[in-house]
Amino acid sequence: MANLASVLKSEVARLARKELRVETESLKKTVAIQRSEIAALKRRAGDLEKTVKALLHLVNKAGRAAKPAQADAEDGHFRFRASGMASNRKRLGLSAEDFGLLVGASGQSVYLWESGKTKPRPQSLAAIAALRGIGKREVVARLESLKQVA
Repeated sequence: MANLASVLKSEVARLARKELRVETESLKKTVAIQRSEIAALKRRAGDLEKTVKALLHLVNKAGRAAKPAQADAEDGHFRFRASGMASNRKRLGLSAEDFGLLVGASGQSVYLWESGKTKPRPQSLAAIAALRGIGKREVVARLESLKQVA
């Protein structure tokens, strides 16, 4: 009898495993599909986070560039750096004399400002700040108009 009971017990276990395997196959397929979808969603979320970070960086960069100029213009208080003025003058392709004519000073004053020996007066600072955002064509037009008047 013991032999029959053990054979019956092993047969029941075999049939149970067979039925469980059939039932779990569909679950395994569903889990595999969901895992691949989760991985794709994680990749997409990571890409979107990178995009948002890059956009925030650009917005902050643009905000930093616009804020000082706006705040300085409203206050009438401008920040001055000799090297910045020199690089702006060179960017515009102007001599110290022409730059001085545009800001209402002499070429010697411009040279002294750029060397850091002196600092411009507030009205000259406002004129220097006004030249920061303009291009070469507008500078040439302003110079021609100033030279015609003089």
